Amino acid sequence: MKIVDVYGIGKFGLSFEIFPPKTETGESQLFAALEALMAHRPSFVSCTYGAAGSTQDKTLELTTRIGKIFGVTTAAHRTCVGSTVEEIRQWLKEAVDLGIENIVALRGDPPKGQVEFKKSEGGLAYANELVTLIRQEFPHLSIAVAGYPETHQEAPSPAVDLANLKRKVKAGADAVLTQLFYDNRDFFEFRRRYEEAGITVPLIPGILPVVNLDQIQRITSMCGATIPVSFLAELEANRDDPDGQASVGVRYAIRQCRELLDAGIPGLHFYLLNKSEATFQILQALKLSR
Repeated sequence: MKIVDVYGIGKFGLSFEIFPPKTETGESQLFAALEALMAHRPSFVSCTYGAAGSTQDKTLELTTRIGKIFGVTTAAHRTCVGSTVEEIRQWLKEAVDLGIENIVALRGDPPKGQVEFKKSEGGLAYANELVTLIRQEFPHLSIAVAGYPETHQEAPSPAVDLANLKRKVKAGADAVLTQLFYDNRDFFEFRRRYEEAGITVPLIPGILPVVNLDQIQRITSMCGATIPVSFLAELEANRDDPDGQASVGVRYAIRQCRELLDAGIPGLHFYLLNKSEATFQILQALKLSR
């Protein structure tokens, strides 16, 4: 299946995002997590790669293996970081040869130690350029791109950020997966502006259940997402109780997802961080499977 076929009238897209583990133990834990979540029949599983493309080959291998083992549709992430156009082209050819049909096309974050993204010599500067390359040279591939309900950290304004997103969609993206967020009002306002801008491809909320306060504060500080004051207070009240933090986070995510579902979203994209417990509990509570 292709991402372009996942969403639509009478369809609901459920997707999970994972990353390549660094150890055999981590890999075993990942596959155990995916096995548990397969009961909910996901539409696809997407696989990221490390900073500066450090696990590009592993991403292709893992994406292919997950598809074969679980019989699930997969998508490989691809960024512009640290690569020439020819290197990107060769990677895409390899992906196609492996049978991969879906790409999550991103500009990518600056490598560790760099404050700003810098285009590689002979490379690409923006995600819309990557989408254009894929669409022109590999037209059968389906493409998802990223959207930012609270605005990308490097964008000078929400309007500029939305214009950038519109360029990515115009270049050939089939769906938009959002960055994590914790206040649904941010998503609903983003969706309103998205629709007013004339963007019509499916807009899919990205959900990262909170299971650890310190971890989520690190993540949100890097991506610019905010944690509502009341939610943060609940988590702080359980700072010395790991199970309590996870319980608060799962309950919050269930409420968040219910409100989104009631508002008619076409799908949900869960950031797993290679673990299944929280997402499994949420899906069970929502009675949600495709």
